[in-house]
Amino acid sequence: MEISGIISAVVIGAVIGFLGRLVAPGRQRIGLLRTILVGIVAALVGSALAAGLGVADTRGPDWIEWLIQIALAAVGVTALDRAMSRR
Repeated sequence: MEISGIISAVVIGAVIGFLGRLVAPGRQRIGLLRTILVGIVAALVGSALAAGLGVADTRGPDWIEWLIQIALAAVGVTALDRAMSRR
């Protein structure tokens, strides 16, 4: 993987993480770095899931893929927040 791929993964992961955080109900007490990491994982898993469902490559924007990624990020942010609050 080239440096441009890593940078774009971080940027897209940050955006997906923040959108997931906005969609998740309530206040989340996790930091910026964890939000970005959840977003990166959600973006990667969401892309693989969308490819498996056959909705990854469409004409124009890939709305379904983005919705899957944001939903996964919301679930990940909520799960991480709950796991952190139990400590």
